[in-house]
Amino acid sequence: MRPAWLEINFDALAHNFNLIRARAGNVQVVGVVKANAYGHGAVEVGKELLRLGAWGLAVATTEEARQLRKAGIVARILLMGSLHPQQAQEVVELDLIPSISTLESAEALNALGKPVRVHLEFDTGMGRVGFQPQEAALVKERFARYQNLLIQGIYSHFADAEEDEPWTREQTAQFQQVRRVFGPGYFYHLCNTAGALNYSAYGFSAVRPGIGLYGLLPGLGLKPIARLLAKPTQVKALPAGRRIGYGGLYTTQGLEWIATLPVGYADGMPRLVFNRATVRYYPEPEALNPQPCICPVVGRVSMDQITVKIPAPVSLDQVFEVVTPDFDPTSSLWGWAELTGTVSYEPAVRLSPRLPRVYLRDGVEVARVE
Repeated sequence: MRPAWLEINFDALAHNFNLIRARAGNVQVVGVVKANAYGHGAVEVGKELLRLGAWGLAVATTEEARQLRKAGIVARILLMGSLHPQQAQEVVELDLIPSISTLESAEALNALGKPVRVHLEFDTGMGRVGFQPQEAALVKERFARYQNLLIQGIYSHFADAEEDEPWTREQTAQFQQVRRVFGPGYFYHLCNTAGALNYSAYGFSAVRPGIGLYGLLPGLGLKPIARLLAKPTQVKALPAGRRIGYGGLYTTQGLEWIATLPVGYADGMPRLVFNRATVRYYPEPEALNPQPCICPVVGRVSMDQITVKIPAPVSLDQVFEVVTPDFDPTSSLWGWAELTGTVSYEPAVRLSPRLPRVYLRDGVEVARVE
């Protein structure tokens, strides 16, 4: 296996799943695994979420759904976002539950002549896709004419349930308006992670956590489920005055030990964290309370490699944590986001498929994808 890999902790995933479900009133959980499960590996994470009791999985594209089906997943798959009419045939072929927000898509599906379960999406304030809430009665009337479409669920999406309470309350009022029109008997869902944790009264039939499953929001009791590990490909001593990396953005101040790790921006490490990010290793991992050695990333992040300053030589079998499973400001996915002025979603989804992924439960490897 390549000497750089992602380690995914299913115990942390279970912790996050159960915490969110409990905070949302123990309603159903739709496991969002779009964008390769936010970089963590959709197939294996999807299987684990189903093992934990998820109602089903949610993806953004038919290609993502096809990957799950090819892996043998037969559970419900909700295709989120607005279905384009040209995707209708794939929806039927893959036995998906599409999100419908235009009559054009509804007509394309209905014309195929096969029964299809659908979820209707309403735009309660996000402004991206969805029928307008004030059109709910007309939408209900129109869909009654489609003989092959079974409305199973109705949903919307919060725009800022993290910080903007007035906007969020307005969205819930809009969604309640839609619910009054359609009445009971439908699978209603509105809450993303922030909604599930901050507005549990609106859990309805289910919540749809994404980023929360992967533990990448601080201060909420969630646990990051991944760490990026690497072994050095070279360890060397450099004299004072040596410039390191493209552009020579770091210069050694004295005799310094430098370890080269085989990860770079092609693996998802932001290029802009040079001379600010850190990695860590444990010189005595078997100690009762092992203490980490924290090492700065020095010089430019290259496509495939980084260089780190270490206090003393180590063997090529020494394992470094390039991404730590916490909220460290310089060595976690959340920290990378803070250093580059973005959100933790972005560095997570940029974790490259070329990184092998090793999945652990109770500290034991249960799956591996190379």
